[in-house]
Amino acid sequence: MYNRARIGELLVRRGDVTEADIERALVTQRDKGGLLGEVLESMGVATPAQVCAALAEQLDYPLAIELDIERVDLTLLSRLQLGFCRDNHVLPVERDGDVILVATDDPLNMEVLDEVRFLLREEVAPLVTPAPILVSAINLAFERKSRLIDSGIEDFDEENAPVVDEEGVDIKDLIEAGDDDEAPVIRFVNSLFVQSVRERASDIHVEPGDKDLNVRFRVDGVLKMVAAPPKRFHSSIVTRIKIMAGLNIAEKRLPQDGRIRVKIAGKDIDVRVATAPMVHGERITMRLLDKSAMVLDVKGIGFQPDQLESIMKLIHQPHGIILVTGPTGSGKTTTLYSCLSEINSPDQNIMTIEDPVEYQLGGINQMQVNAKIDLTFAMGLRSYLRHDPDVIMVGEIRDEETAKMAIQASLTGHLVFSTLHTNDAAGAFTRLMDMGVEPFLVSSTVIGALAQRLVRRLCPDCKSPYRPSPTELGEIGLTEADLDSRTAKGMIYRPSEAGCATCVGLGYKGRLGIYELLDVTDPIKRLVMDRSDSGRIKAQGEREGMRSLREDGALKVLQGSTSIAEVIRVTSQGAGEDMATMGSGGQDVTI
Repeated sequence: MYNRARIGELLVRRGDVTEADIERALVTQRDKGGLLGEVLESMGVATPAQVCAALAEQLDYPLAIELDIERVDLTLLSRLQLGFCRDNHVLPVERDGDVILVATDDPLNMEVLDEVRFLLREEVAPLVTPAPILVSAINLAFERKSRLIDSGIEDFDEENAPVVDEEGVDIKDLIEAGDDDEAPVIRFVNSLFVQSVRERASDIHVEPGDKDLNVRFRVDGVLKMVAAPPKRFHSSIVTRIKIMAGLNIAEKRLPQDGRIRVKIAGKDIDVRVATAPMVHGERITMRLLDKSAMVLDVKGIGFQPDQLESIMKLIHQPHGIILVTGPTGSGKTTTLYSCLSEINSPDQNIMTIEDPVEYQLGGINQMQVNAKIDLTFAMGLRSYLRHDPDVIMVGEIRDEETAKMAIQASLTGHLVFSTLHTNDAAGAFTRLMDMGVEPFLVSSTVIGALAQRLVRRLCPDCKSPYRPSPTELGEIGLTEADLDSRTAKGMIYRPSEAGCATCVGLGYKGRLGIYELLDVTDPIKRLVMDRSDSGRIKAQGEREGMRSLREDGALKVLQGSTSIAEVIRVTSQGAGEDMATMGSGGQDVTI
């Protein structure tokens, strides 16, 4: 039965807004037009969920504040396209007797509902759903429909495969790609990209064996098997990926590198493709870079408050060298980008030279090295010094020439950021000296060294509390007294064995950094001048209050962010990981 009360009255009655909010919204509505609910949302006094709940009560329609994707009947999507559902905010969900419930955030838009009724050729009824929940559900539902990782390739006829002469993939949404007019291998490759984005994978590995073909994803730094298509389709899959990446499909003896740009669920994804000849055929590794998932905020990547204070002081120095160390994929690039974003302003001339340029940063001049024309880090850095920079980022110091150019840039009044491959912060000093840089130059220019690793973040929805044994605590340098004084009820967390939908059954979702920050004090400078080894430098840093990587990881265990096993895994001697993502709060940060 239709409720004659107005939306504003219902929202006030429900306690969602006040009478004063309604009066202000009515004034805005008179000036600018629009529905009252939309005006209240734009003012920030009512949420989409609150407006939808009042609308459902007013019209006596069913309400769905959340939509379970498993509840969506995928057969109902066969007559609808993703673009139509996304543009009109409608999603057929399930049958309810003789009608189909259609999720919508605007149940009064009868024109769209009539169009859905015509397309489905059945009666429909609105299911009132907030717009943010609805848009996400539409994307996820069509992902499920189009995902063909475990099937859809068996009917491929390799001998009669169509010849594809395109130079690159059309930048249309892969979820929206139809199934009827595409070869199964094309659908299979598209579905690889779709599922990899859904599972937050950073890499896709296509690996041929003697008699089999394996496809694996790297999710939060750990590889997992996702598919094993028949080996006879290996050549066709590789050819399809090469065509998309603009590579030479006839060259199978040499490694090749290329790029693919695809759109998945409205997100633009850059894919770096690398091929390599193996004993049993070419393997392909694809690195996925989702710009929308990268949050460049130095305050949100895992620094403890005291570390953050020290980092902020360092990055606002007028000159000097700041080094970030760690193995490949430990998050160094994201840390550098976050620092640059923090100091980026119109009065700063910031220039970077990278290999490759992974993300383009507004207001920052970026150069990519090119070995084919001898454009090296050292050459780019030498060129930059003639362009009046304030801040320079060098992607990596690999050789003596680059190291000495970075030292020279610092001595001439520039702030220089760079990375080194060392296991800890103290190792940065000895590595520079091993490259041939004089100790007095190292001690007078390096103002800070940061070592880091990435640990997987426990899934917030399914992590389970428990009390660890004293032996387990001792492995990361904690005691039961630490547990009782720093945690609620003496409990920490570990991943759920079964996982949940949020973490795709893994128990972890996203990653965050653990850090070892060494400030260069006078005692540290004296040790560097004396060519002391990294052990003595590290010991002095710890006497001055520096936390080791494992100690910082232990703090994050006590804070409930990660597990003991995860900290031990990544802080073992020489531990290293591939690039992936790290989470900040509810966000994922692509590294």
